[in-house]
Amino acid sequence: MQIAEKFHNGEGNKFHIERVFDNSPYLKKAEQLRQAGAENFGESKVVGVLPAHLFYEWLKEAGVDPSDKEAAEEVLRRKMLSGDFDKLRVWKGTY
Repeated sequence: MQIAEKFHNGEGNKFHIERVFDNSPYLKKAEQLRQAGAENFGESKVVGVLPAHLFYEWLKEAGVDPSDKEAAEEVLRRKMLSGDFDKLRVWKGTY
């Protein structure tokens, strides 16, 4: 969830927008789901809880357009399985 946004003037007609996010609600939700053993959702698995801003940051880092579904899914899969974002994971299996 976004908690702050600041505009910074740059040189000429340029500016920079600084956004600050609080991801603790997502971390808390993932922990609650893990503790409750709620990784199953019908025939599907709840792999994790992911803030949208983080997903779009991953796509930006990878140079992937959000409309490229296959590439976006690969970025998501690679990041979620990397171990760097284990606190966002609910189901610890591989896919």
